[in-house]
Amino acid sequence: MANPKAPETPSVNIIGAGTTIEGDIKSDGDVRIDGTLNGSLNIKGKLVLGTTGMVDGEVACQNGDISGTITGKIKVGELLSLKATSKLMGDIITNKLSIEPGANFSGSCAMAGTVPNINIINGQGESAKAEKAASY
Repeated sequence: MANPKAPETPSVNIIGAGTTIEGDIKSDGDVRIDGTLNGSLNIKGKLVLGTTGMVDGEVACQNGDISGTITGKIKVGELLSLKATSKLMGDIITNKLSIEPGANFSGSCAMAGTVPNINIINGQGESAKAEKAASY
């Protein structure tokens, strides 16, 4: 019998190749996308975007491992890793950034030091200072 007081384990959500979702996604767990999302993504866990994965919209997550394509702003609470096959057209707001040779990034980037507080947990994004920093 399950313990009713035990904390729930966050789920791992997968959007497979060949799947297209129109709309916004919110999750307390991790998300892997190998298909297409046309809408915003707000997750408390890690985003893994496979080489065939595409997101057209704003993304907010705790960690990001990007091998596919993102068109829109991405806010990452901890580490954003852009792999060699990644294409990101939009602004980045993160604490730490790793970019492999071959990655394609077009936009502005605000990182720790210039971003006082990236708050992904409640979906509020970052402070007004970060918005200002990202607009340069």
